[in-house]
Amino acid sequence: MAISRRNFLTITGISFTSIIAANSLKNYYHLAANGKTTSTDKFGQLIPDPDRILDLPKGWQYKVISYGGKSMTDGNIIPPAFDGMATFSGEKDQIILVRNHELSPNSPYGVKGSANDKYDPISQGGTTTLILDKNLNVKQEFASLAGTNRNCSGGITPWGSWISCEEDTSISRIKDRNNSNQIIKKHGYNFEVPSQEKMAKPNPLIEMGRFRHEAIAVDPKTGYIYQTEDQNDSCFYRFRPKERQNLQKGGVLEALVIEGMSKIDTSKNYPLNQLKSVQWVQLENVDPDEDTLRYEAQKKGAAIFKRGEGICFAEGEFYFTCTSGGNAEKGQIFRYNPAEETIALFAESPGAEILDYPDNLIMSPFGDLILCEDGLGEQFLIGVTPEGKYYKLARNAYNNSEFAGVCFAPDGKTMFVNIYSPGLTLAIWGDWQTG
Repeated sequence: MAISRRNFLTITGISFTSIIAANSLKNYYHLAANGKTTSTDKFGQLIPDPDRILDLPKGWQYKVISYGGKSMTDGNIIPPAFDGMATFSGEKDQIILVRNHELSPNSPYGVKGSANDKYDPISQGGTTTLILDKNLNVKQEFASLAGTNRNCSGGITPWGSWISCEEDTSISRIKDRNNSNQIIKKHGYNFEVPSQEKMAKPNPLIEMGRFRHEAIAVDPKTGYIYQTEDQNDSCFYRFRPKERQNLQKGGVLEALVIEGMSKIDTSKNYPLNQLKSVQWVQLENVDPDEDTLRYEAQKKGAAIFKRGEGICFAEGEFYFTCTSGGNAEKGQIFRYNPAEETIALFAESPGAEILDYPDNLIMSPFGDLILCEDGLGEQFLIGVTPEGKYYKLARNAYNNSEFAGVCFAPDGKTMFVNIYSPGLTLAIWGDWQTG
């Protein structure tokens, strides 16, 4: 299937993906699931970077467009802990990047905002927005969500916003300005950040659930939002909004159940390449005082996944990672089909030398999954071809911090990714069709 520029523009971003031929996806799934794990130098071997920032294949280039600790155009310091990220189209061929900062209240630097801008006055997390010209120069860089905790990943919506997810369920208890009344702020929510605004209103999307959120992806056909949870005993969630583009109106929150396998733990000895039918159970207490939402789901038979993290949508299906799932405890990728209501274990890492703790992921415009590693040693961007072959697309030569926030520009020509700490955002380009 040819990839049209129009279709790619419609679905680019951290949680949206490029068009890829359905037959190729099926072929990838069968090969990977049958255990034929092989490696390839699809784009050639990685060449050591003389600047010791990013090793890439021969002929490929990168540019560091943002550093944690430097100044933004709004005068504030760029916060560290660069995590999930997405791209949007701006005016005059501009590229808009919205980027998470996974910061806790005790962080020395945070996302700055006025008292009215911050959801919680003591919280340091949130998002920043970068506006780039067509030559990848930063024209503006500013805070766009403030007062939230540990904004890990998120997802892009079809209506041009970023859903930023809190991977934290703490509760703040602070005194008001008169030091008389106690203000209670619960965390563990999603927040919507419009790509075209300077500062988002910090309104939690409560009915999407209170838990350790990781990432979301939207089904553009139905408007349903699928959510991952970063816990060793996490669940996989679906939110059916009352109004497609007005998430503040609320909706129905559900958890996935694998038929005939009530409360199955999918992290060990789970069968590869076996489609299982699923159903969904509705959750009642979506805003619990404690981090107990998954327990309600599991009492109703919901499947258990080990550290659900990145999720992306491609050609009618969702792919999500379980960072430490699998017999080797080095990662799994599941595939869920909403039209057929089936799920299958798409691939499983046989060991750290192949794939080490996959986190964020995206389907590339050239038809391969691109995975960010968050492992224990060297960190790579790992590509997986439609034939089920793994390859190293890039290496973090700067330090051993994880990659995060991988996404593509709206035209598919530039890939963006973060080095989490101390915080670098990089633009990468090369001949995607080589190999």
